[in-house]
Parts: sequence; structure tokens; C-alpha cells
Amino acid sequence: MTLLRRKFLELIAGGAALPVISHVAWALDYPTRPVRIIVGFPAGQPADIAARLIGQWLSEHLGQPFIVENRPGAGTNIATEAVVRANPDGYTLLCVGAPNVITPILYTGLKFDFMRDIAPIGSLVRVPFLLVVNPSFPATNVSELIAYAKANPGKLNYASSGLGTVNHMAGELFGIMTGIEMTHVPYKGTAPALTDLIGGQVQLMFADASAIEYVKEGKLRALGVTTAERLDQLPNVPTIGDTVSGFEVNGFLGVGAPKGTPVEVITKLNDEINAGLADDALKTRLKSMGYTAAAGTPSDFRKFLADETDKWSKVIRSRDIRSK
Repeated sequence: MTLLRRKFLELIAGGAALPVISHVAWALDYPTRPVRIIVGFPAGQPADIAARLIGQWLSEHLGQPFIVENRPGAGTNIATEAVVRANPDGYTLLCVGAPNVITPILYTGLKFDFMRDIAPIGSLVRVPFLLVVNPSFPATNVSELIAYAKANPGKLNYASSGLGTVNHMAGELFGIMTGIEMTHVPYKGTAPALTDLIGGQVQLMFADASAIEYVKEGKLRALGVTTAERLDQLPNVPTIGDTVSGFEVNGFLGVGAPKGTPVEVITKLNDEINAGLADDALKTRLKSMGYTAAAGTPSDFRKFLADETDKWSKVIRSRDIRSK
């Protein structure tokens, strides 16, 4: 009886281990078919370009196509919901960006919880923003802008690429930290906002790196950068934090997957993404876009997302910002 009982227990133990072994083996073989990266922005925008760059790297090094699929709209909520509803098998990924930690605070009735339903895979880049004004605007630095705003209450309009975007939030944070009031003018994208800024319809904008060329051409004047360090492309432009102590805003991009995606798949993708971010050619390409590679673990990325959620929720509640 003792021998039979021992054999029986060994069979049970062996059977219980089979799913685990096959699960790990399956993950090690991943991917065996094309993988989709869902991007909540239109094709050609910086997030789309960055996703395609890392997708190309993953395709070349993991042996299967990583195909970017654009699903813009609703502050990236359409793209996020599509990934949340996908099978958690590693074959549908999300290009994660700042709107993912901002719009859930603004929108009611969402059918998902981003922090709960998306598993972080890894960070890709940090994205700088520039405080730019029309060249005819009287301020030539951040101090002069603040002084002008206080002397002319209600006369400053700042553009953004839409409600809940990072450049919108940067303007609100700037107002809180300096005590000035500005009117937010949301546009449907960065391009029309910059067009009106250059045309003088609005006075200023916290613009992404696409504004760098306009600054170099003299069509816009840069008063400061939102990051903690100056940009290599515009070394003479100071950080806003040099004048407004503690002010720092970073856009960001990363990769996530549906909750429940096998940890072995997440680890494999994270390792390969970090290898890509360490590659000199890819780093140079990202740097030419104004981006800084930001490798890290899934846990690092989760903490960063939680910190950003906390930061922007305080701004949104302080300013009583609501979606329409």
C-alpha cells in the first residue's frame, strides 16, 4: 500500500507540473506568429514612429513581424480598450503613453481600469516639451512671461493638441506653480495648434519635439524646456525648472499587454526592448526625434506609471478639469 500510494502521489505531482512546464516552454518559443502593437495615435505622429522603430527591432530579433496598428480617438481610450479585451497571450500589445494615465481621470464610464487591466512590459523613451511663443510676443524668457501674465490677467491663450494631453497638463501645472491664469485652447492635434501659434492666433504652447525645427527657423521662440536637463538640439534654451523651481514634465512612451499575459512573455519582451534601447543606431534615431531612451524593468515602469497617475490626478482635481 505504501508503494502504491507513493506512485500515486508521484503521478499527481507529475501531472500538476505539466501545465507549468508546457506554459514555460510555450513562452520560450514566443512569438510563433505576427504580433500587433496597437497605437492610439494617427500614423506619422511621434508615438507612431517610435512604436514602428521598436517594432522593427523586435521583428528583426524575435523572428516574427511586429505590426503597428493605429486606432486613434478618445484620448487613446479606443486603443487601450482594444488591448484590454484581447487575449492575454502576448500577441496584442499596447503603445503606452501619457494619455493612458491622464484620460482615465477625465473620462467617466470607461469599461476598463488602465492600471489594473494593462500589464507593463517596459518603458521606451522620455519625451521633452518646449515652452514656445510667437516671435512677436514680448517675453523672451520664462520670468518675463510670468511677469506679462500677471500684468495682463486673462489675456494669455495657450494651445494644446487636445484635452488631457501632456501639453495641456503642462500648461495647467505651470499655472498652478506660478500663480498665473491662462486660457486653454485645445486643438485636434499638434499640427493645427502650431499653425495657429505661428500665425499669432494663440500666444504660447508647451509643444513636443516637432517644434524644434520651427525654433531653429525662427518661426517660434523657445523660452524653456520642460525636462530636468537641456536639450542637445537647443543647448541655449534653459529648463523651465531653472526659473520655476520643481517644474518638470516628461511625456513618455512604453509597451504594455493585457492583464494575465504570461510573465515569461513579458520578461522576454522586456529583455529585447532593453537590448534595442541600448543599441547605438536605435538610440541615435530616437535622439534625433528629441527622445531619450529609458530602459527598465516592468516593475520600474509600473512605479513610473503610478507616480504619473498621482501627479496628474492632483493637477486635474486642483483645476477641476473635466471632459466634455
